[in-house]
Amino acid sequence: MPVLALLTLIVMIIALIDAIIRREDQIKHMPKFVWVFFIVLLPLIGSILWFTLGREYDQRTQPMTFGDPRRWHKDTRSAPTVPPRDERTTEQQIADLEREMHLADLEEQARQRRTENRPLDENPGC
Repeated sequence: MPVLALLTLIVMIIALIDAIIRREDQIKHMPKFVWVFFIVLLPLIGSILWFTLGREYDQRTQPMTFGDPRRWHKDTRSAPTVPPRDERTTEQQIADLEREMHLADLEEQARQRRTENRPLDENPGC
């Protein structure tokens, strides 16, 4: 008989700890304090009912630990990300843009020459 009492005590303690550290959205059918009261009042039956009916067994929701920040904040939005800062000076940015514009003009000229079937080595504007 002492083994059965010890086993009941161990199951009750495990059920209490599990019920206490779970978030409210992970508990089914009754509020958390009712489950805790039920587990303490009827240790064996309450513990068995807790593990069978009272908690969620979803793979995504893990039991909450004391260090879990979700325990204190229900808001799960991520922090806004800071865009990378451009370290170039204004003059460097302008020079890069002018280079890109020049390359775009050259590509447009090459595209036009291909459509006209003219060789690329003829450069009438340069």
